[in-house]
Amino acid sequence: MAEGGGAGGGGEGLLFLTDDQLRRGIEAMFFAYRAFTADPDRILAEHDYGRAHHRALHFIHRCPGTTVTNLLAVLGVTKQSLNRVLRALVEDGHVSSRVGQTDRRERHLYLTPKGEALERALSGAQRARMRAAYRAAGPEAVAGFRQVLEAMMDGETRRHYLRLRDGGA
Repeated sequence: MAEGGGAGGGGEGLLFLTDDQLRRGIEAMFFAYRAFTADPDRILAEHDYGRAHHRALHFIHRCPGTTVTNLLAVLGVTKQSLNRVLRALVEDGHVSSRVGQTDRRERHLYLTPKGEALERALSGAQRARMRAAYRAAGPEAVAGFRQVLEAMMDGETRRHYLRLRDGGA
């Protein structure tokens, strides 16, 4: 009997769980990620930035006024590494950091007009690629793709994602 079960009782529906199919999915994800990041990587290189800068710009754009503490949790990076990224973005005029009004220890982050322009260039290329892929795959595939991505997230990551997806910060 083939891996995944025999005929009839739904076992054939599990053939996508074979090691070969899983390997193909992993490889497709590697190559898709490479394509997804290629355009932004070229733009980032012009500024001597890396993907961490892109992620910070993305989430500051997504949640203007987010705190450094919240950004640390969302990105899942160390304080030291985020401080390096933020220092460069602030010094280069892409991000402004404002002291909190209720808690003066908090720093709230906002993109400057220059930062907005850079974020738009970075995400524009990715949106165009996603839009084309979504159109080619169709709505059912898009919904299935999103379900797979969400199912891959661990609990804490999923909580951050759901909060953002549902309009929270």
